[in-house]
Amino acid sequence: MARSPGAELALLLLGGFQSMVDEVHAELANRGHEGVRASHEFALRAIDEGADTATELGRSLAVSKQAAAKVIAALERLGYVEREADPNDARRKRLRVTTRGHDMMTLGAALFTEVRDRWAAQIGAARLDEFQAHLARLTRNRPASPDGPAPLPPELGDPLP
Repeated sequence: MARSPGAELALLLLGGFQSMVDEVHAELANRGHEGVRASHEFALRAIDEGADTATELGRSLAVSKQAAAKVIAALERLGYVEREADPNDARRKRLRVTTRGHDMMTLGAALFTEVRDRWAAQIGAARLDEFQAHLARLTRNRPASPDGPAPLPPELGDPLP
């Protein structure tokens, strides 16, 4: 079967993403954040930006409410989110990122920068900056789905074992 340059590029981009994520997850585990998955980080960002219910989180991540509830349960178990009473409706509970969750997000961001810096040292900072700028241009006008963002692919990590 003929090799597809497009498919090879897609696999390299996915491999680059997974390589960065694997390095960051390993270091997060070394620093007391075992069990973190990429989907957890996406969910924490969404919660921090206002998706404070399972329904809203599901909509933000383009997953079902049930899938969002599983992510929330994992994040609660890890100590990254907690539920607090809604000041406008005592029957409702709102999600809030905890201090531990913010600490992990901050550490994770710094670790991603460290990985990027190592890559820049290998291929040159200017080349990596140029590559990143090209990727930003190529993905900037990506057509939006009418149903919101693309769902998280399973290889990004199921939130529960």
